[in-house]
Amino acid sequence: MSQQWKAVCSVADIPVLGARVVQRAAQAPVAVFRNGEDKVFALLDRCPHKGGPLSQGIVFGERVACPLHNWNIELQSGCAVAPDEGCTTKFSVKVEDGKVYLDVHELNTLGTTAEAA
Repeated sequence: MSQQWKAVCSVADIPVLGARVVQRAAQAPVAVFRNGEDKVFALLDRCPHKGGPLSQGIVFGERVACPLHNWNIELQSGCAVAPDEGCTTKFSVKVEDGKVYLDVHELNTLGTTAEAA
């Protein structure tokens, strides 16, 4: 981690069991998720299967179901739950004083190329 953080929203801006999208210039957006226990996770907003928008999926526990084909993706790792295979990019998250921060270096470098399954 670069230890340089960018505030992207407040925890309250993310719906419980939902997501908020962080746009990036010329790169795929990042989905920031909040589960029922107020844990916050960040993944590239692309399912590893067919590129579906994970931000539009249903969050349950520490997983999100892709809205296209119902693949379950672990929010902690970005990896699909067996028997499905594949991973999407995971981003480091820091929550401090109700604000959500993402690592600046990761925002600028991770997930810069769209990968098809």
